[in-house]
Amino acid sequence: MTMKRCMIGMLILTVALAACASASTPTPIPASATASQVDLSGIKMYLLEKGNELKTNTASVKAASDKYYELANAANFDYAALWASNPGEVKQTVEDARAAWMKSSPLYEQIEGIIAGTPSLAEYDVILDAGASGAEDPEGAVPFDLTLPDGRVLPKPGNLFGVTESTLWGTYPEFTASGVQPDFDGDGPIEFGEALPDANVLKAAADALDGYTADMLAAAQAWQPTESDAFTALVVMVPTMSEYFDSWKNSRFVLGDASPQRDFVAISRLSDIQDILGSLQVVYQSVSPRVKTVDAAQDQQIADGLTDLKAFVADVYQQEQGGKRFTPEEADLLGAEAQNRATSITGQISQVAALLNIKVEE
Repeated sequence: MTMKRCMIGMLILTVALAACASASTPTPIPASATASQVDLSGIKMYLLEKGNELKTNTASVKAASDKYYELANAANFDYAALWASNPGEVKQTVEDARAAWMKSSPLYEQIEGIIAGTPSLAEYDVILDAGASGAEDPEGAVPFDLTLPDGRVLPKPGNLFGVTESTLWGTYPEFTASGVQPDFDGDGPIEFGEALPDANVLKAAADALDGYTADMLAAAQAWQPTESDAFTALVVMVPTMSEYFDSWKNSRFVLGDASPQRDFVAISRLSDIQDILGSLQVVYQSVSPRVKTVDAAQDQQIADGLTDLKAFVADVYQQEQGGKRFTPEEADLLGAEAQNRATSITGQISQVAALLNIKVEE
């Protein structure tokens, strides 16, 4: 995700060439000749419905994180003593925060196609779900520092879903409590996810996640979608399959303990891809009547292409959920197939946008 905005120009060129290869260059139709009232309210309605549900759940992440912070503070942030004295409540509080996060993350993915693909809203995608840390990628880093309750400042720590995830599941030592190895299930070995968050990091990140979600929701409320917004979201976000599949390939869901990633550990990227494509289907359904006015056959091809692409990803995900562990080589092949499909679809969308004289923002 971190590279989606900087790749837009290259992707648009790629899909444009693909479109040219499949059909002769269409003659643009004057806007006045194709003007029609297309109702885009469904896009905003969907965004606000999911956004409000997301805000409810990020508030739950914050509430559980606040409770965990209070427990740690009462123990003077001696995590070994905290675990020894009150393991049941500590475990429950961490699990409550994780459960709320597990509800929040898919809800964001279900609107990411709109947020990340709309120029006026895209910064929230960087902040919440796509931005890297300053250490990893100065160019694609988040635009904020995180000030912790104890006064420490984490400069450009990475996107907030990533920070909260790696803190809650203990995949980043700097965000994890030291000096304690909590055995959550009591079976003896310390397994993946059996770690206590650094309460200061978790509280600051959860507060920021909830706060920026509220800001995003306010921006979404003020936003009035245009046809340019809709076609831009489609052209920007549909052809990002290789990026998501590459992230999946490098995740625990493929590499297991050898994975270098500190986030995308709780939910498979295959689930995220389906959610993103679902939001893009909502966008396309709103502009479909406009496309039908110039090429009903192509409209059907685009709609079917999006449906088939989502079904392709769903099939791979179902295999994974059924216990299949894909190899990195298989992940590459599957990613290439998904990207080829996405590029073809985007070529058709770009062609129609040009025919309708609808500007796609780069």
